[in-house]
Amino acid sequence: MTQNIYDDPEFFQGYSQMPRSIGGLDAAPEWPALKAMLPSMKGLEVVDLGCGYGWFCRWASEHGADNVLGLDVSEKMLEQARKTTSADNIQYARADLEHLDLPAASFDLAYSSLALHYIKDLPGLFAKIHTALKPGSRFVFSIEHPIFMAPRNPGWLIDGEGNKRWPLDSYQREGERVTNWLAEGVIKQHRTLGTLLNTLIGAGFSIRHVNEWGPTDAEVAAQPALAEERERPMMMLVSTQR
Repeated sequence: MTQNIYDDPEFFQGYSQMPRSIGGLDAAPEWPALKAMLPSMKGLEVVDLGCGYGWFCRWASEHGADNVLGLDVSEKMLEQARKTTSADNIQYARADLEHLDLPAASFDLAYSSLALHYIKDLPGLFAKIHTALKPGSRFVFSIEHPIFMAPRNPGWLIDGEGNKRWPLDSYQREGERVTNWLAEGVIKQHRTLGTLLNTLIGAGFSIRHVNEWGPTDAEVAAQPALAEERERPMMMLVSTQR
């Protein structure tokens, strides 16, 4: 089973204070780039894998999706999603993405935001997503960038000239990485960029677009703290087609 860190009280309390937890999609700096990868929602059957608070589910419904299914392993996340959702075409359910069970050829879009780096059996999940999608449909997701997932502790180093550096720790060594983000012992699954993309191809997806996300000049001007994200990619956004 996927580590259910989001139901840990300490972790959930920290997560609930993050800007994207309070402000939703508009508070996520990568959202404009991710939204640009999405098809029109009009008439779509949509599944959100790792739906969290349900921000994307509500956005998809508001923009014309026929039905939206939000799945998450965390009861705390689902409780919050249900509290803030009134649309009758959105359904939430608890599901472990390591053991996803969806009907074949049922969805026009599979979406996931910053959830897939927790998944150990990613080839199995991609195969199940491919089966659940209709021919020609889309799978669009964001994930922590492999470079971001392989830092040496304590992360940033300062060189002799005062510049920040992001030293890597065994980038080619794939597998479990344990971090202390919001709580101790958070388990993530590191893969190289090549492994991630080739796993998608192996599952039968065609890759349409890859964005190693970084902030624009305007975004840094509006949020100076984002300047740090120009030193190394924190996230990768991927659009694929079945």
